[in-house]
Amino acid sequence: MSVPEIEAAAEPPELVVISGMSGAGRSTAAKVLEDLGWFVVDNLPPSLIATMVDLAARTQGSVPRIAVVVDVRGRSFFEHLHEALAHIEATGLRHRIVFLESADDVLVRRFENVRRPHPLQGEGRITDGIDRERELLRELRGEADLVIDTSSRNVHELRAALERTFGRDGGEGELRATVMSFGFKYGLPVDADLVLDVRFLPNPHWVPELRPRTGLDPDVSAYVLAQPGAKELLESFGETLRIITAGYRKEGKRYVTLAVGCTGGKHRSVAMAEQFAARLIGDGVDTTVVHRDVGRE
Repeated sequence: MSVPEIEAAAEPPELVVISGMSGAGRSTAAKVLEDLGWFVVDNLPPSLIATMVDLAARTQGSVPRIAVVVDVRGRSFFEHLHEALAHIEATGLRHRIVFLESADDVLVRRFENVRRPHPLQGEGRITDGIDRERELLRELRGEADLVIDTSSRNVHELRAALERTFGRDGGEGELRATVMSFGFKYGLPVDADLVLDVRFLPNPHWVPELRPRTGLDPDVSAYVLAQPGAKELLESFGETLRIITAGYRKEGKRYVTLAVGCTGGKHRSVAMAEQFAARLIGDGVDTTVVHRDVGRE
């Protein structure tokens, strides 16, 4: 594959590659970035990404941000994606990969609702197409800078998540963290980089006056933090988190998601997530808090 050299004297644009599972929200993600002022190209053959970046660099800054949607619809073209991205990075232009993920059963329901076949199912079932796509995308998912699980997100929640990430000015090299509380009984967040289990702490669920409240309530938070091991965990893991975020910054990683889990995602994980978020903010990390399962019971 032959790719052009990106104009060295020109100012290169910011580049984001959007990919992921069919039905997981790629089109919505592309629309959100377009609304935020990005120049979005859908289903561009990977071999043309460098050409697009080069053309944008020659516009004297009039196209500062490009988002490219790349997926398995390109079939044979998709095989050249890693080569194209490696070439772009070799020129010194950093890119980001956003990967949209969703659970198999959710993807099946979405395809059935719109009565469309999966692009890779052929004569088989929808699940056959999903399996093939997961295998094709496995390596790309592992290289993604940001993985967003849309299994339990509607289009409005996906839009909000992307706007939080891409809708801010400045901070090109800034590390952005998401601290998420969750309940293990509802499943692990597949987009988490770090998972912390706080089920070893006594559960406020068994305290009648605290049961209907959440970890956002000061009384619940105080109860959780007063338990043996809570403050020690905050201190020890807080220091570990400081080391990890410093390493991420050094390596140029832009996003990190810390998932804090308890049984139902209502009391302990919520209280502890708020504490870790406060520490990250205190360390100068741009941090968003998400309580995935509050109100779900």
